[in-house]
Amino acid sequence: MNGAKLRSRLLAGEAITMYNTHHVSTGLAGRLIELGADAVFLDCEHGTWSFEDVRMTGQIVRSAGGAAVVRPHSHERPLIIRYLNAGADGIMVPMVETPEQALAIVDAVRYALPADYEKRLVVAMIETQNAIDNHLDEMVKVEGVDVFFIGPGDLSQDMGYPPAPPLGEPRPAAVMEKVGVAIEKIRKAGKIAGTLATANELPHWLDKGAQYFYIHTDPFLRRGIASIKQTIAR
Repeated sequence: MNGAKLRSRLLAGEAITMYNTHHVSTGLAGRLIELGADAVFLDCEHGTWSFEDVRMTGQIVRSAGGAAVVRPHSHERPLIIRYLNAGADGIMVPMVETPEQALAIVDAVRYALPADYEKRLVVAMIETQNAIDNHLDEMVKVEGVDVFFIGPGDLSQDMGYPPAPPLGEPRPAAVMEKVGVAIEKIRKAGKIAGTLATANELPHWLDKGAQYFYIHTDPFLRRGIASIKQTIAR
């Protein structure tokens, strides 16, 4: 499984990009890897990927040299186990708030794959002020979590802002500051930090030490289509 390949690259200090297809499409997922993405994001929290979709997409993505990382809709132990057994290269669990929850996720992965759990990437999503301010210092001590990922969308909502700013506008300064605080805590603990980033935000978070980046594909399509329409309208 290519989760081990991602971990190895992260531990070597490389930055990794993971793209959300926004569509249940094995062909698109494979094509993104062919175009240079390191991993694709199969969003089973907000998307409609089935277990069979995960199995098939994982096979295609791995054949192209990439990895398929699944976000389940919850911490449910049987759910995590089923996605891993379906062939997910990594599991990216939302709304992790305490060390106990992080440890339970690691335990589920090792139960599902006792012989080869090290071949999968384990990502804990930190998405609330409570988690950052009161629990992150202890969470980063949990062995078996490969990436501590700060989710700025849900964090924005938790802080009283919309989940995403209008296209082309920056995130609220307070949210950016809170994400920065979290990344600093993770890096000081010697662990790998990740976050969602736009093309404009990417240099900033690279400078802060983040390595694992979740990228939306829709903005690239939107800008490309808008550029074509503007050219035609001239």
